[in-house]
Amino acid sequence: MLREWTGDWIGTFLGHKGAVWSTKISLDGSRAASGSADFTAKVWDTYTGKPLHSFPHNHIVRTVALSPTASNLLTGGQEKKVRIFDLGRPDADADFLFDSNNNQSHDGTIKSVVWAGEHTGVTAGEDGKIKWWDLRTRKLTTSLGFPNPITSMELSLPTQRLVVTSGNTVAFIPVLPNGQGTHSLALPYSPSSASIHPILQDRFVTGNLGDEWVRVHGMDGEEKEVLKGHHGPVHCVEFSPDGEMYASGSEDGTIRLWQTTPGKSYGLWQGTS
Repeated sequence: MLREWTGDWIGTFLGHKGAVWSTKISLDGSRAASGSADFTAKVWDTYTGKPLHSFPHNHIVRTVALSPTASNLLTGGQEKKVRIFDLGRPDADADFLFDSNNNQSHDGTIKSVVWAGEHTGVTAGEDGKIKWWDLRTRKLTTSLGFPNPITSMELSLPTQRLVVTSGNTVAFIPVLPNGQGTHSLALPYSPSSASIHPILQDRFVTGNLGDEWVRVHGMDGEEKEVLKGHHGPVHCVEFSPDGEMYASGSEDGTIRLWQTTPGKSYGLWQGTS
């Protein structure tokens, strides 16, 4: 389903025959990608709502990512294999990103794939590994390990950081690894997802499968706000590009939009002053 930033419904993409695990929109807004439990990844025209391509897999597709120019698609999931599709040649076989040691990309389910520039892909798995790949050579360039399975990884384009959750840790990692600038925090709970404020970079928001609340933390880890409204565990959270609001998605079947500055006139919200 496609909605405006205010939450207003625009249209629905019809075609999957199973739960949809992942959706992404291209930078220019003309294309959308989705990964599903029906063992397919699809690419859609966002203006017409029509499917442009459908790529079969051998297991559930948990994560998808479109390249910056929307010319390629990365997918990953239960197969533990990362595929790269050329959308200019949709009938061609996909290429695989394999670790040199085996015919898999990760030793666990792949939870997230992102594009870090036109020629670098980053993948995260339940094996606790984040891996950077050169997409020109299809080779692994470096990796980073966590002691617990990775539950989420978000690319924050404005801050050029990866926001990663693993166990009770939230980590902020440079999108291109250089050994510097990584910032990790231990929280008193296990976050399911986290998102950093894209402009101020002074706070981050989290979801949690252990309760029904959305939390806002300072970059030192201090809890600033606890937002109640969902009636089920919160699986995903994300700030809007301008940082004025953030969204949370829950098992209760709802997506909620929260203002960063309550009381401010913004979109459908009318200011109190």
